[in-house]
Amino acid sequence: MRSFRTTFTPYSHALALANGDVGLAGGRLEFIPTEPIISAYRQMVRELAFDIAELAPTTYLMARAAGIPIIAIPVFTKRQFHHGHIRCHPLSGIRIPQDLAGRKVGVRAYSVTTGVWVRGLLSDDFGVKPDAIQWITDDEEHVPGYVAPPNVAAAPRGASLVGLLGAGQIDAALTGNAGIGRTGAPREGWRGGGATAEPADEPPYSLFGTPEPLEADWYRRTGIYPIHAVITLREDVVRADPDLPSNLYRAFRAAKQLGSGDRSVLVKELAAGSAIPADEDPIPYGIEPNTRSLEALVRYAAEQQLLTGAPEIESMFAPGDYPPA
Repeated sequence: MRSFRTTFTPYSHALALANGDVGLAGGRLEFIPTEPIISAYRQMVRELAFDIAELAPTTYLMARAAGIPIIAIPVFTKRQFHHGHIRCHPLSGIRIPQDLAGRKVGVRAYSVTTGVWVRGLLSDDFGVKPDAIQWITDDEEHVPGYVAPPNVAAAPRGASLVGLLGAGQIDAALTGNAGIGRTGAPREGWRGGGATAEPADEPPYSLFGTPEPLEADWYRRTGIYPIHAVITLREDVVRADPDLPSNLYRAFRAAKQLGSGDRSVLVKELAAGSAIPADEDPIPYGIEPNTRSLEALVRYAAEQQLLTGAPEIESMFAPGDYPPA
């Protein structure tokens, strides 16, 4: 029985697979905890370091386009809305989304998936096009060789977004791992990077104030539920075992069934489920339930010069049996 080197975030809906309570038909998962998981994204696309690995979906799309031999199954273990992820410097004068035009906004890397979703909602709902903003980055792109558009600039060497925002050298930034919630490249202990900056007399404020009603409205209008993690496999592993994608999908589905008894836990982990009606699944798997979100992500990535074409949704996934779950 083959063992597969595997890494993903052990959320409650995936924990049973990580700890072995759910098995994999025809094989065994050698689960390797990775902290932060973002470092595994880089290892997977640069070194093919795992047989099976969670990836940011934008990183996955770009890696496929660059010819990196990986393929996904439609298991999306992280979802998150983004109206609450834009923080503005207290003296920036930014009050409405259109005020971001012509400003400097920090994001860890231009291709980070949070940035893709934020730029998409700013463009679709408020007419603020991605190239109207100067994006400032303080980390590398995951996929080697990608060249960002001319309205993207690197922060000065050694500078972090949290420090630049605190000093008013940028007008706004994204939160969390995509921006001011860490410093430097992904490594152990990188979260909480803001603690290294001088405390601000007045902290940055959220552009959208209370975002939850806006997120719920956006979901009702569009049906788009932003995807943040997808499970991928090395193509050579799939060629050696064509049943693996279907078997792995079933295993993730079984783990989800074991771990989703308390919906409030899922909602808390996702920081997104509060916008999803109580009678809907807050973490849907499969292609059909996620088509709108996948189409939006592909469109945004193309509009933002991360992809030169738009792949067909079906082509993004290994052949397999993926009933909605």
